[in-house]
Amino acid sequence: MTNDLNFDGFVCPLPLRDYPQIVLGHGSGGRLSADLIEHLFVPLFDNPTLAGLNDQAVLEINGARLAFTTDSYVIHPLFFPGGNIGSLAVHGTINDLAMSGAQPLYLSAGFILEEGLLMDDLGRIATAMANACKQARVQVVTGDTKVVNKGSGDGVFINTSGIGIVPPGVHIAADRAQPGDAVLVSGTVGDHGMAIMSVREGLSFETELVSDSAPLHTLVAAMLGVTPDIHCLRDATRGGVAAVVNELAGRSRVGIELDETAIPVRPAVMAACEMLGMDPLYVANEGKLVAIVPGEQAGAIMDVMRVHPLGQDAAIIGRVVDEHPGMVVARTGIGGRRVVDMPLGEILPRIC
Repeated sequence: MTNDLNFDGFVCPLPLRDYPQIVLGHGSGGRLSADLIEHLFVPLFDNPTLAGLNDQAVLEINGARLAFTTDSYVIHPLFFPGGNIGSLAVHGTINDLAMSGAQPLYLSAGFILEEGLLMDDLGRIATAMANACKQARVQVVTGDTKVVNKGSGDGVFINTSGIGIVPPGVHIAADRAQPGDAVLVSGTVGDHGMAIMSVREGLSFETELVSDSAPLHTLVAAMLGVTPDIHCLRDATRGGVAAVVNELAGRSRVGIELDETAIPVRPAVMAACEMLGMDPLYVANEGKLVAIVPGEQAGAIMDVMRVHPLGQDAAIIGRVVDEHPGMVVARTGIGGRRVVDMPLGEILPRIC
């Protein structure tokens, strides 16, 4: 018997050969995650729906278009400024549905509990989930609970799945970006990641860092009210805005040019990033989206976003171009240009 992995059945296995064991970076949403998904899971579970590599599957059933998604939450710590693992699980699943334009309807909730978890803590988490569901007008309609031995978990892990309805005429996908499109972000970036890091590292600032965790489906519905022809949507979670725009550029085979001076960042978040040597473009968000929309519609969409509570700091941060397909380039504040690459591994592990 041998412990060596057999790569013979994998497609393009070289990236996996470099990592014979799973590392934290395989859950980063960056290049290592993409290698794991594209070279192991997608070939083994091959089907046209999965091959789209969107945040959700859109399935046509009896004339209706259903969005279906699943996600798991392993965040540390369980409680953080602006939320906890319970509210985060609801918001994150709703947002994955919303990125197809869907109206979220139903969720499942699976709890993996570690022996010794305080019942009061579980009650706070479940209460936060219930309140988040009520706010978003979705229902948890099925679930499961398992308990593992002390030391085999980290308090609680949560898996959620979600179902929603996609309106007629809406076709949002990662491969629809076109030259001439505008790149939008719904607000300040890096808030969630820096809030988590401040708690982990015991950092204090003049202004408290608070997670932006929030459900984005009503913001997306307002945007679709301007035009159903939104090309791409992504919530900028693991890997931040940088990972999202690289993924969209690669899937659509286009170039993207960003204007660094147009990207909104809270002063406290920028200060924290500078202290820790991080780029806010790579820091996770849990209540912000990146949209790629037709250039001629960008102004009208921005107007609608900025009157929505979750889009008041929305900005046009770039454009889609013919040049350098698959690459993202940023114009800096001093007039230079730099490549914004896909993050390789995990900058902030256990962020969601």
